[in-house]
Parts: sequence; C-alpha cells; structure tokens
Amino acid sequence: MRIRRRRRVAGAVMVAAAVILPLSVSAPAEAGSLDDLFAKVLVKKVKGENVKKHLDALQAIATANGGNRAAGTPGYNASRDYVAGKLRAAGYKVTLQPINFVESWSENSPAVLAQQSPNPKTYTPGTDFITFEPSPAGDVTAQVQAVDLVLPPTPAPTSTSGCEAADFNGFVAGRIALIQRGTCPFATKVLNAGRAGASGIIIFNEGQPGRTDPFPLNIGEWRAGIPMVFSSFAVGNELAANPGTVVRLKVDSNLVLGTNHNVIAESRHGNPGNVVMIGAHLDSVTEGPGINDNGSGTAAILETALQMRNFPVKNKMRFAFWAAEEIGLLGSDQYVAKLSQAERDKIRLYLNFDMVASPNYAYKLYDGDDSDATGAPAGPPGSAQIEKQLERFFDARKLGHVGTDFDGRSDYGPFILVGIPSGGIFTGAEGIKTPAEAALFGGTAGVAYDVCYHLACDTINNVNLTALDVNSDAIADSAARYAFNTRSIPDSSPAPATRVASGAR
Repeated sequence: MRIRRRRRVAGAVMVAAAVILPLSVSAPAEAGSLDDLFAKVLVKKVKGENVKKHLDALQAIATANGGNRAAGTPGYNASRDYVAGKLRAAGYKVTLQPINFVESWSENSPAVLAQQSPNPKTYTPGTDFITFEPSPAGDVTAQVQAVDLVLPPTPAPTSTSGCEAADFNGFVAGRIALIQRGTCPFATKVLNAGRAGASGIIIFNEGQPGRTDPFPLNIGEWRAGIPMVFSSFAVGNELAANPGTVVRLKVDSNLVLGTNHNVIAESRHGNPGNVVMIGAHLDSVTEGPGINDNGSGTAAILETALQMRNFPVKNKMRFAFWAAEEIGLLGSDQYVAKLSQAERDKIRLYLNFDMVASPNYAYKLYDGDDSDATGAPAGPPGSAQIEKQLERFFDARKLGHVGTDFDGRSDYGPFILVGIPSGGIFTGAEGIKTPAEAALFGGTAGVAYDVCYHLACDTINNVNLTALDVNSDAIADSAARYAFNTRSIPDSSPAPATRVASGAR
C-alpha cells in the first residue's frame, strides 16, 4: 500500500514538473504564481474544436432520442451516460445522484375551498380559485393565518409576502398559510410555507391592475407535500379580513414522481475541506435538443475537466452536471438541500455556465457586487471577487463585457440562497440585444441573443463558435486559478434571508 501511494505522489509531482517546466524555462521570474502558470497551460489545452465535439455528440443523442434531451427522457439518460463515461475514463470519482421531478399530474375531481366559520361560504373552482399544478392531494380544515400581506388602502401594492423565511416568524404549525402573490416566485412562497409547518397554502392575487386573476399554471414544485391553490384578490382579501377564519381546503389529485440523476465528478486530489464547484445543467427543454441551452455550458466544463484531469490541484475540484434545471432548478436545488451545513461550508465558491455560445451573443458576467445598483442584489460575499477574476480574463484579451443580474433563472440560485459565493458567464437568451451591446460585441441590435431559445431550432447550427471558444478559455482560466488559489474568496458567511429561485411570480 505504501509503495502504491508513493507512486501516486511521484506521478503527481512528475505531472506538475512536466506542465510547469516548459513555461518556467522561458518565463521571467516575475511571470506569475503557480495558478498563473497552470491557467496558461489549461487555456491552451481546452480547445474550441474539442468542445464542439461534445456538442456534436449531444446533438447526435438528441437526434437518436426524439429530438430532445429533456428530464425523464431517454435523451437525458444518454446525455448523462455520455458525460459520466468521459469523466470516469479520465479518472474522476463520479457519482450519479438521484433527484425527483414531476412525471405526471392530474385532478380526479374539482378542488374545494370553503369558509367554515365565521361566515360559511363555498368558492367556485375555476372562477374564484384554481389548483396549483402539481399540488399534492390533501383535505384539511384549519384556521387561516395571513403571512406579511399588503392590502388596501395601500395603493397598487407589490407584495413580498412569503418570500423570506422570516415572514413566517410566529406562524402556527398546522394552520393554512394565506400568502399574497408578488415579487418572488410562487415556488419560493410554497417551500417557505411548507418549512414553516403549514397544512395547506392559499396564494391570492395582488390588488393592482394588470394582475390576472386565477389562471392555470404549473409551478413545478410539490415538495411542501400539502394542498395548494391560487385565488383571486377578492377571495384572499375576504379571508384576511377576519382573523381566525377557518377554511376547508381539498385537492384530489394524482401526482407521479420520476427520477433523474445529477452527474457529480470530483478530482482525486485536492483539499476536501476547500471545494471549488463548477456546474452546468445537462437537460434540454422538451421542444428541442438544447445545444446552446445548455449543451454549450455542459461541453465547455466537460472539456475543462478532462484536460485538467492530471493537474496536481491544491483544492478539491467538483464538476456538476445538473438534471431537471428546465423544470425548476430541481437538480441543483435538491443537491444543495441535501448538504449538511458542514458540507456547504466546504464549498468555497460555485461557478455556473448556462448558455455560453448564443448566436447573437454578449459576454455577460454575473454581477457579483451589484455595481449597476439595479435589479437583483449582489451575490454572497466573494461573488464580487469572482466577477473581477472573470473580468481580468476578458480585459487581458481586450474583449468587452457587461454585467448580468443574479435573477434566479439558473443553477446558481440554490447556492446563493445558502450563502455560497457564485459567479459565471452568460451569453443571453430571449432578451433583446441593445445597440450598445451590438457596438461592443458585434451582432444585431433589436434581435434576441438566441432566437432559438427553448425551440426545436436550438441545434448544432445554433451556436456561435467564437463565443464558445472564448468562453471555454475563460472557464479554463478560472478553473485552473481556483484549483490552486482561493485566497481572494472570503470564508463562508451566513445564508441571506431571501430565497433566489426560478419560476412564475
């Protein structure tokens, strides 16, 4: 055993020497630190044409499996096996982590929402309220408790009701949570209510113009495990008017869960107490093969992992390929939820790469410090430093870049929620390219960054190879640097109070 261990250590030293010596012979003494040298090597090794080969493979998988690689399909399973096979062959410790998603949902009979006291009244399904898909079945009669509501006479309220765990301070477990629509995703409110011990959930509309009264919608969230409905403002306002109101809430539904797998690959070397995580979602939407969204991020981090497989890294490298992102960040959310606090504290930072080759691209870096002072707030401490590191790469190549908000639409969301510094690159989705961006990056102003976003035409012909190559290099640069040096990232901090998540509001 000792002999084998010595051979492994000796092998790592030989690899390090082989990588560094060609650079150090010609480099002046002030050329840079170990992470600088390894970054230069890895950027050279991660070639755009090899990243493109992974995209070709993902396209072939989609073509052979009904045209998509969505959660719960053979196309996803084949994508999972392709990525896992490459990583295992490269020597990574690969884990297939099972996660759940909604495979099917239906109602057997109309839901029931009725006041029992003090004023008995039955509300009409489809008019006064609708069932949230995919609500679990349940039949509860309990007192309603309002959660941080904003009601008239406050004009045109925009409510944060239920968006923060603190909104449920004082909530009595077993009661039905009465929550107002607004600001954060429905799924955030539902999960917070479930954690607070609610026996049922009524989310009602805001009392402002332009907010559609009950309409069918799938929030992709069932994990609270309790019945949940969405009502009109009039119903919610009426229930809130009489504290102590008792309501019967019944949902008669069939909920069937399916299983997919996250692919998690760890380096054999590196400090397990100081983990650098790099992630991209592996699934597509059902409408198409998802080659830009998100074959591009998948291919770029896969090639980065393969090319750094022999690096004698100082920090543990963990590459994640997420399942079911397109139906609610389910893979990353369930991964983070299952981590103990001690395991979360070991993750020094998380880098996310979702759509890095949009055809009408812009180089967008997640705004870790909220320097534009608009939209979403800054990320957890350390996120600003990640943004600056990526900026240095683009500045060194004299390439423009702009900020983009942590708007909760990708897999950084669950990491930010628990206070893990995050960052990454995004080249744009259905948003419209501005004239200023067209001047900075080229392309066409007034047109979406990706006109095939979530469509069947998101094929191998829907990627910009220049953006793919540049961003793959940027990913390699940051991966190598953080593999050896995370000193710029502060120690873990307490999780922020507000949940960042994807979904309808």
